This record gives sequence, structure tokens and C-alpha cells, in this order.
Amino acid sequence: MTLPTTAVPSYHLHSWGSKWDPPVLLLHGFTGHGGSWAAAGERLAAAGYYVVAPDLLGHGRSPHPSGSKRYEMTHAANDLNSLLDRSVVGAVHLLGYSMGGRLALFFALSYPEQVRSLTLVGTSPGIASETERTQRRARDDALADRIERDGIAAFVDYWTALPLWSSQRRNLTTAQRRQLKEQRLQNRPNGLANSLRGMGTGAQPPLHDRLPSLQAPTLLLVGAEDRSFVAVNQQMAQSNPRVRLVMVPETGHAVHLERPDAFARTVLNFWGPADSSHTLVP
Repeated sequence: MTLPTTAVPSYHLHSWGSKWDPPVLLLHGFTGHGGSWAAAGERLAAAGYYVVAPDLLGHGRSPHPSGSKRYEMTHAANDLNSLLDRSVVGAVHLLGYSMGGRLALFFALSYPEQVRSLTLVGTSPGIASETERTQRRARDDALADRIERDGIAAFVDYWTALPLWSSQRRNLTTAQRRQLKEQRLQNRPNGLANSLRGMGTGAQPPLHDRLPSLQAPTLLLVGAEDRSFVAVNQQMAQSNPRVRLVMVPETGHAVHLERPDAFARTVLNFWGPADSSHTLVP
């Protein structure tokens, strides 16, 4: 697959641990930023890994270019490839959540030599049906227009109230939910809007047919209460013998936030000891 050659923006990076340790790349979800991985990053670094987490384009302190084309998956994957070449030595344990998981899957299929293992949290391979994909893109475009029209504060109030996050009212403390909201408010309207238009689920190329060619040992983590993603991940797990599915009980979309102990334990077991070249194959 030939990916575009473009000037790579200066992504803002967060990191934990020693650069001499095995590298890990964490990709956040929509409305997040690399710093939202802080608790997980510190824990993974304590286990002997070097953890890098960029603010993806349009999020946090990374650039937020005008126009949605620059946000498309092909450009984002090319950016990550360049970022890894500059920031780490060797193939990475790649872990992505939601939007970041879709990008991680696309990257692993596009640059398999860069990926030692792949972990996807609350992730789908896109939308297979062209009709449903067109409908989703129209909804994403309408939401992007709303973000630009009404501003970040109004959007975050709307976004936080979605049923997708209902389990967080039980599994996160009031302080944690407040911190999550404050982090979302740090984003810019045009950055989030163009991210939706360029890399939303309706805009991305569907990856279902490419799943059998996935080379990296892959772990799928999904909350048992994240019902639509449970069905999607069960189908993904059947596509390739190198894919392993773990469902976390009493948990919704954000497994790493709602069940940090189970998240860290499962991921570290999948990777194996940091001082070993061995990667656990499901």
C-alpha cells in the first residue's frame, strides 16, 4: 500500500519511562489527548516499558490544520511512522482506544514491520456497508458543524451525556469525571470538527476484509456493557487466529479508565516480561 508523502506536523508527545526500555505507543480516543493515558503510562513504565503517547492531530496541543483531508487515516498513519522513526528504537507494542484504536489497526496493516503487538480497546474496523457508512458520515459531518457552531463547552455537555458513557457514572469517581470533562474542554472546535470529518468512523476506509492479513499478535479488549462493540469484536476475533478477545465484566467503552487494574494486568500479561524479546501470541 502506497501512503502519501506530506510534511509531518509537529505532534505534541507525552512519555513515561526510560528510552532504553521496550517501546510502547498509546493512541487516545476522540476528544482525548496523549496525557489522558497518564495513569496507564506510569504503570506500564513501572513494568519496564518506554511509553509514548502523542496528541493526535486536532487534539490537545498538537496542530489543528484547517480542512479535513489532512486528518485522513492515510496521512495520520504516515505521520505516526515518521514519529516512531524519530522517537523510538525498534518495533512498538501499539495500543489504541476507540478512534485511536481504529488508527492503530490501520497503522498495523499499513506498517507491519513497526508493530510488535497490537492491542485495541473499544475499537471497530469501520463500517462495512457502504449505505451505513454514508449515513454515519452524514451524522459525523452534522456533529462537526455543530461543534464549530456551538463551541466546545456546549459540545462537551452533549458528548458527556451520551449513553456510551453511562457506565462511567458508576465506575468513575466524581473527581475523575470532572477531570475527564476538563480535559475535553481543552480541545479546539475546528480540530475536533475536522478530525470527525477526516477520520470519523464514516470517513475511514473499512478494514474488515484486511483483518485476515493482520500479522501482529492482537489483543481485543472490550467492556461487557459496551454492547455494540462486543458484537463487533467477537466478529473480529473470528477473522484471524492471531487475534484474542478479552471481555471485561461490568465495564463500558473505556476499559482503561473504568477498570485500570484489569486493563494493566491483561495488557502486561499479553506482552510478556519487558526484559524478554518474547511477545505472547494468543
